[in-house]
Amino acid sequence: MTLKQWGRVAMDPFSQLILLISVVSFCTFQWLFHSVSPWASSRISPGFLKLNHKQKIEWNSRTVSTLHALLVGLFCLYILFFDEAVNQDPVWGDPTLVKINVSITTGYLISDLLLIFYYWRAIGDKFFVIHHLAALYAYYYVLGQGMLPYFANFRLLAEFSTPCVNQRWFFEVLGYPKVSKPNMANGVLMAFVFFLVRIAVMPVYYSRMCSVYGTEAFYKVSFGGRSAWIFSSICLDIMNVMWMHKIARGCYKVLLSSRRSKPESQENGKTN
Repeated sequence: MTLKQWGRVAMDPFSQLILLISVVSFCTFQWLFHSVSPWASSRISPGFLKLNHKQKIEWNSRTVSTLHALLVGLFCLYILFFDEAVNQDPVWGDPTLVKINVSITTGYLISDLLLIFYYWRAIGDKFFVIHHLAALYAYYYVLGQGMLPYFANFRLLAEFSTPCVNQRWFFEVLGYPKVSKPNMANGVLMAFVFFLVRIAVMPVYYSRMCSVYGTEAFYKVSFGGRSAWIFSSICLDIMNVMWMHKIARGCYKVLLSSRRSKPESQENGKTN
């Protein structure tokens, strides 16, 4: 982008609105982390008060993460099913709703990155930093140039797996046994949803990418935009496959241990 183009973007009322939404999103998620989550969690879950300082930081971080995932995920589904402009032209369709959704996520990602760096000893994770930076790199082109709205929105489907992943941690830190019914039900649901929204959708995503490759619309995308699109997609999906592998192994181990514990409990019951 040239300086003149940046000037035009800065003067565009809608671009100012998108910037405002990102700033409000950032401030809101900071407020949720520092004020709302500690206040609500202490009243909803008495176990929260028994956590140590580091655990409370991660608890608040995951609470905010869950709220963001539900908000953005539902908005994403609405766009996927009802935004005809984006679905008909995945590269240059009207990105209005997608930009609003992405700007909310941008504010959250910057907020979360700030918290990760500030509380590195409690919630620092290099994979999350890479994930957030790769996403922000791609969203820069969506917000700045309005390109690739379908693919940016499609990526946000992955947020639906976040609540189950966070709930697994909540159960663990509250002392729920791994073979308890709530923990097992959440674990199976987590593995299923994670696979559905992050792994199973890969053929759909990349087939749509291949369908626009080499078209006039594709070549209108700048080289930087194409690089961000392809690089971030591959980078995020490599991490998704790694995470899916860990989740599947963990789910299998828990299910296997629960099956082994049943015969033992039955034998103990007979003995008694």
